[in-house]
Amino acid sequence: MMAEIRLPVEASACGKVILLGEHAVVYGRPALAAPVCGRRARARAEPLPPGAGCWIEAPDTGERLRLSEAPDHPLARTVRLALEHLGLPEPDLRLVLRSELPIAGGLGSSAAASAALVRALFRWADRTPEPEIVSALVYEIEKLHHGTPSGIDNTVIAYERPIRFVRSRPPVLLRIARPFTLVIADSGVPSPTRETVAAVRAGWEREPARYEALFDAIAGLVQEAEACLQAGAIETLGPLLDANHRILQELGVSSPLLDHLVEAARMAGALGAKLTGGGRGGNVIALVRPEDVEVVARALRAAGARGAFATEVRAD
Repeated sequence: MMAEIRLPVEASACGKVILLGEHAVVYGRPALAAPVCGRRARARAEPLPPGAGCWIEAPDTGERLRLSEAPDHPLARTVRLALEHLGLPEPDLRLVLRSELPIAGGLGSSAAASAALVRALFRWADRTPEPEIVSALVYEIEKLHHGTPSGIDNTVIAYERPIRFVRSRPPVLLRIARPFTLVIADSGVPSPTRETVAAVRAGWEREPARYEALFDAIAGLVQEAEACLQAGAIETLGPLLDANHRILQELGVSSPLLDHLVEAARMAGALGAKLTGGGRGGNVIALVRPEDVEVVARALRAAGARGAFATEVRAD
């Protein structure tokens, strides 16, 4: 029998940023990603009277779903997958999901929402899921959102640690010698990840040699960046971000607005900046000295960002 626990219960999941390596990671190259712990998705499980069924509410998007009547909705699929893993029937439960992460912004909003729901259901069942279980369940839902996801969002969000990720291999937790600070700016334009992934694949199919060379160049930057982080050489990470952004421009996944924001961050004193995630919208990240956070954030807002906030990636 399921253990008696006090209801309601709550759980949460962080966001994520890709530091370097997006798009190339789909083609077997490494990528570095870090959690955004100050911005989270939160799920609350509340009991309902017997026979009420299971309901999922997402006030941020105005959605209210009955589990039994929404077979193909990603949130409902998440709940069903978690219940199947737990070996439980549909409960009489209200699941309320809220998120501080922008939708389609490259910060892993869909994976964070799924992870928060999974963790809430496990907690409701008086169980604690291992990170690899959360990652595997969330990855199945990411397929619905992104078609052919790299797997990096579900992995870094499940482990809530900086990671080095290579597709089809276990993630490697990164050892960070010194903390560093990022300013994350929302362009206000949703990032069409499925479209950008498909566009890169189409380009790769047309010009495989050129695209493979670009992916190899990104992999080299990732290797250098990993060495910088492990050595605590944070200042040398900035030019690597800049170089990665230039390659993403060549891949056709940037945009005039993203380029403008990246340049504004650099002009305001950022050590380096780039788009993060699928591109053509979403967010940019800027590596900054802690004392420059407000100056860079203001410059990004003045350049057209909908919002900007700082997050620290902690050292081990």
